Amino acid sequence: MTLSVAQIDRETEQLVDEWLTLPEVAQRMQLSLGRTKQLLKDHKLLGVRRGSGGPHVPAVFLDGNDVTKGLPGTLTVLLDAGYDDVEALRWLFTPDDSLPGSPIQAIRAGRHTEVKRRAQALGF
Repeated sequence: MTLSVAQIDRETEQLVDEWLTLPEVAQRMQLSLGRTKQLLKDHKLLGVRRGSGGPHVPAVFLDGNDVTKGLPGTLTVLLDAGYDDVEALRWLFTPDDSLPGSPIQAIRAGRHTEVKRRAQALGF
């Protein structure tokens, strides 16, 4: 299975407080590395390349040993709106005064429907 992961720039990298490697994600989710890679391929999770290492996933994308509720649907909407992985990551972590906070903070606070609605509007 080939996994294509986008390289991010320094500015985007600094939007995220904590990153996890794929093996760390697999361990936290109690999954095999192969199953974890499949979550990236299926866009249930988003991973990007930082420096020369393998894929990294923002830690806030996990809630305990599961993917944060509302994240996969939001990722689907963003990708359908034409965003690539790096643009989607940037959008999720960029503060929005009307939420308030960033879209990922709103998703984690249980307001994923509102975030998804905003993401859908990006496609128009």
